[in-house]
Amino acid sequence: MSDAKRPTTEISLLGKQYTIACDPGAEDKLVRAARYLDRAMHGIQSKSAALSNDRVTVMAALNIANELLEALDERRGYEAELTRLGERLDGALKNRSE
Repeated sequence: MSDAKRPTTEISLLGKQYTIACDPGAEDKLVRAARYLDRAMHGIQSKSAALSNDRVTVMAALNIANELLEALDERRGYEAELTRLGERLDGALKNRSE
């Protein structure tokens, strides 16, 4: 779908308005992501008003990427634990049926 046919949504980052095209039905997710990014950017900016908006944006992106990577690592750990528990359960059930 070309951008001309996609719905657009207005978002605000550090007080600046942007019109962003997104897939139909994804508008709420886009707004939610923009609010999350805006809060992260304001948090960084409030700690150091001397930073340029570009630097604030890069720092917010890196912080959010780090949060994502930590969440993915945590998820992998849970998945590995579930696999181990499933294997233990399978072994226990096999031993019981013998």
